[in-house]
Amino acid sequence: MAYNLFISHSWTYSDAYESLIALLDAKPYFSYRNYSVPKNDPIHNARYDYQLKEAIRKQMQPASCILILAGVYATYSKWINIEIELARSMGKKIIAVQPWGVERTSSVVKNAADVIVGWNTDSIVKAIRGY
Repeated sequence: MAYNLFISHSWTYSDAYESLIALLDAKPYFSYRNYSVPKNDPIHNARYDYQLKEAIRKQMQPASCILILAGVYATYSKWINIEIELARSMGKKIIAVQPWGVERTSSVVKNAADVIVGWNTDSIVKAIRGY
């Protein structure tokens, strides 16, 4: 069974996103489809915020759960609250992933999460399988 995931992230901090993808890819007997917005996607060039919001909603639609990296930068992301609002309005479960070696994390993300997991492949996969 393949899990449909939307991984919220900031391209400004893409190394954490890439590291998370590497963790998921390395897990044996775990298959997933990534519905996240690719860096080169034209969504980023949407003229108006409502167009970007609708494009993100469409990307999230097939996902069984939403993973959000809970680094403190997420608190200041223009879109994090919108992604949380969209996830909730669609009944998607939110998994907050605390990035490796980060002492300060986003209270915005943690308060919105259905579950908070550490930077550990087994914990992340277990949470995904739980939803």
